[in-house]
Amino acid sequence: MSKKIGVLVMSYGTPASLDDVEAYYTHIRRGNPPAPEQLKELKDRYEAIVGGVFPLRENTDNQVLGMQNMLNEHTKDSELEFVCYQGLKHAFPFIEDGVEQMVAEGITEAVGIVLAPHYSTMSVASYIKRAKETAEKHNLPISFIESYHLHPKLIETLSNRVNAKLELFEETGATREQVRVLFSAHSLPERILTMGDPYRDQLMETSKAIAERANVPSWQFTWQSAGRTAEPWLGPDVLDTMQELAKEQVKYVLVAPIGFVSDHLEVLYDLDIEAQELASEIDMRLMRIDSLNTDPLYMEVLADEVIRKYNEVHA
Repeated sequence: MSKKIGVLVMSYGTPASLDDVEAYYTHIRRGNPPAPEQLKELKDRYEAIVGGVFPLRENTDNQVLGMQNMLNEHTKDSELEFVCYQGLKHAFPFIEDGVEQMVAEGITEAVGIVLAPHYSTMSVASYIKRAKETAEKHNLPISFIESYHLHPKLIETLSNRVNAKLELFEETGATREQVRVLFSAHSLPERILTMGDPYRDQLMETSKAIAERANVPSWQFTWQSAGRTAEPWLGPDVLDTMQELAKEQVKYVLVAPIGFVSDHLEVLYDLDIEAQELASEIDMRLMRIDSLNTDPLYMEVLADEVIRKYNEVHA
């Protein structure tokens, strides 16, 4: 008999259909329904990227399945079997649902991981807090991976993606030196800087590691997808950065959204539509690296981290 270890795979969540957008947006807004114009704008964005069909949820589902398969490939000769459960921050199954499903299915030990390599008190920490509180109610021992932003295989696969697109630029006549690589991630409120939050530093460390491995001659960091609130968010925004680069006569830009591990709305709309429209206006050639999605090396990163954490608890 193999021992089953539960793995709570947490992520932000996305609506499963256009009919679910309002409930999803209301949950993000802490129970406050969006104004009709806000709801229309968000629905329009989803329709713009996928024509009313939602591959975004499927992307995450496939990552969870791919991770489970990789885990059990790594441990096939042991007495362990890993079973992955999904827990979403803003959509069903919620984080609490994932924990409760583990308990209902007889899981007696678990590991939690977030589909985001970089730790922040405003993102990963909030996922962990919810999972821990629910697990404690059910006396389920659960340990957590907080970040994996410098995992060698993560740096390898992201570097491969950067190199692949730089080669495409070269095929069109641009030299690597002429291409500015913009590493990006989801902005957070500026107040995290006064909280000693490691989010920005970890992102810079990942960017530097990729740039060194991929031999990127010209790069910088920028932010994207900031929330629309009264408080200031981390910047500059990618659109502002593109405008500044245009003034510097930079004609070729490659965006590497390293803060996102799959094709999210922030990638498919904010970069592929919004940033591309601006690029056309300012006569700039813009590409972005392919998202990780179910890339085997990324699946190995997740499996490595879960096994490492399990072994650490049992050392």
